[in-house]
Amino acid sequence: MDALDLARAERLEFADLLEGLTPDQWSAPTLCEHWRVRDVVAHILSYEGLPPAALARRFAAGRLRTDRINALAVAALAGTPPDELVAMLRRHATPTGLGAGFGGRIALTDNMIHQQDVRRPLGLPRVVAADRLCVALDFARWAPLIRGAWRARGVRLVADDLDWAAGRGPEVRGSGEALLVVMAGRRDALGDLSGPGVDRLAARV
Repeated sequence: MDALDLARAERLEFADLLEGLTPDQWSAPTLCEHWRVRDVVAHILSYEGLPPAALARRFAAGRLRTDRINALAVAALAGTPPDELVAMLRRHATPTGLGAGFGGRIALTDNMIHQQDVRRPLGLPRVVAADRLCVALDFARWAPLIRGAWRARGVRLVADDLDWAAGRGPEVRGSGEALLVVMAGRRDALGDLSGPGVDRLAARV
């Protein structure tokens, strides 16, 4: 499957998870500071179907600062009920617009990270499909807004549950999911990693 197909599979799996959440879980905190579960879902959907002119206006209103742009995007869907957010996620399972960039790798990687932002605090682990995870790990290293290679510079990341490794230096070993979450700047997964390079990696997360 190409990255767009992988992104579609990731979004549909996320929708399946969200469909089973309670109202309290929809309001629960996530690994994204200040964002509840519903805010994370709104963020994922907020760029779907947005024409270039509207996207440019949002970037201008946010003064080209990612945190402000994302806050505006989440606010645009603030009043949308959870069941409608799930329905929207299913309707937009195949990403378009910004999320379709790099052949769908933007949506795949962003949505995978955000699904773990939701799952980890709720104690709802999963086994991520290896084909999706390998693509996301590779893209996360070089995606400008993730900066995984910058955080992991000077260490070698080794997934112990799939055939993936990258970098040079003291080894950091763990599941591919934990390596992705840490490359995305989430300290929550540091405890799932081992090896002589963990302290070096932790200092940049």
